[in-house]
Amino acid sequence: MYIVVDDRQMVTSGYVASFKREGISSLGLYANEFNDWLESASDADLEAIQGFVLGTFEERVHSAESIRRYSKAPIIALSDVRSLEETLELFTAKFDDVVRKPVHVREILARSEAVWRRVNAGVGKKTHNDADRLKVFFDGRDPEVDGMPLALPRRERHILEYLVRKRGHRLTKKQIFDAVYGIYSDDVEDSVVEGHISKLRKKLRQRLGYDPIDAKRYIGYSYVGAAS
Repeated sequence: MYIVVDDRQMVTSGYVASFKREGISSLGLYANEFNDWLESASDADLEAIQGFVLGTFEERVHSAESIRRYSKAPIIALSDVRSLEETLELFTAKFDDVVRKPVHVREILARSEAVWRRVNAGVGKKTHNDADRLKVFFDGRDPEVDGMPLALPRRERHILEYLVRKRGHRLTKKQIFDAVYGIYSDDVEDSVVEGHISKLRKKLRQRLGYDPIDAKRYIGYSYVGAAS
């Protein structure tokens, strides 16, 4: 899930709609709403956030420091104009990336994933792309198995991406639901996650010959990768 912050309703609603077209959950907030939300959000809500996209508002340059007290998710600034001074100021303020509008949300997803890779470089003995036959892109493309695309419905693809990103961690059904459907989605039952994961695991077993997702009843799911 992505958080989009801008004091212009047209910007927040536009990007929320664009994320939705890509099957990505997001929440648009004004600056004053964002500060209140950040301070009151639960740990579970913050864990579901995959990135912050900050547009134009008065206190933007100070927001990264506030976000870092609560979340390690990538922080990306949207720039209305090309300005070296503004870009340097934002990077100095610990923003992870600065992109000039208009920008497609798939580029935002790709840049966000690049930040995740940098932050987690060297964590663990292997990443999601080495030693495994399964390759995940995080930018709207279907994953590949042995170099060949594995076509997945968007929800299944996003679940796989979230599990791979959280490799080695045991994730509950609620955590996966919040990341994929959004923390304030109340029109869908979280039980749908079980159905999506069941179908996803079947497709992965058929292509890989083994199941890279470990499931423990009442505990949750974990991406474990290649069969040992």
